Amino acid sequence: MKKNLFWLAGIAVMLAACENEMDDASAVSNETKTVTFSVQGDFEKPTFEGMTRAGLEADGKAMTDLWVLDYQNGTLLQQVHQTAEDADFGSPSLALGYGAHHVYFVTSRGTTPTLLTDAHKITWAKAMDTFYKDYSINVASSTSATQSVTLDRVATKLSVTVNDEIPEGISSIELTPATWYSGLDYISGQPTDALTNEARVISIPASYVGRTETNLSIYGISSTTEWTTGVTITARDGDGNVLGQAELDDAPFMANRVTSYSGNLFSSGGGFALSLNAEWGTEYTGSW
Repeated sequence: MKKNLFWLAGIAVMLAACENEMDDASAVSNETKTVTFSVQGDFEKPTFEGMTRAGLEADGKAMTDLWVLDYQNGTLLQQVHQTAEDADFGSPSLALGYGAHHVYFVTSRGTTPTLLTDAHKITWAKAMDTFYKDYSINVASSTSATQSVTLDRVATKLSVTVNDEIPEGISSIELTPATWYSGLDYISGQPTDALTNEARVISIPASYVGRTETNLSIYGISSTTEWTTGVTITARDGDGNVLGQAELDDAPFMANRVTSYSGNLFSSGGGFALSLNAEWGTEYTGSW
């Protein structure tokens, strides 16, 4: 009987020890570490020391929004949305639980953004220059409290130069791609929300009359794989009458590249010729 009592007492001690070990393990898994991210890319980089206000600019234009979305095991745990008015814009801080995370970063100057976490995407009424990163981090006690994250451009740009003179009576020039993307899936990094034959209307002030070499441009969201679409360029007067029009067939686009066309819109003397800006990507030229 004494032996049985000793045996039962030993089992109780072992169970208590196991319970304590489970409690300790649970405590470790619930630990967090606050990490401050320095968002970097093809824009002005914020610094940690002496920072009063961060700035994110590309091509001389300031980003207006920054989203940070923290996922662990495929579940969204927390999100941060900063705007350019925030003192720490570009340097968000998150309390991250120990373990592996995917932290998704998106910064843009697009207008009227909408975040849809159920569809894991961000859409814009008008897409502009946009940068993105899927950042993997395994958080432990030894993880650095400051992390530098370099975002990649996921925008493409159509640039059109009208060589001939802007005529009297002009009101606007429309750039109408057959297909254009206004959203980003922030998990896959792929474009979403395809627009079909939606005109981007650019107002032309009266002071432009008589001007030559007039440049117009629009941004969209793109993958890193080249794709093509047709584009219609239409000039209109104040009553909506067409003053000039040109068709671009199979214009090529991809992320981090400018597709540039130039030519006459109001007179004869040559169509639009294609070139791609080497500052954003590998140069490519062609004609139609």
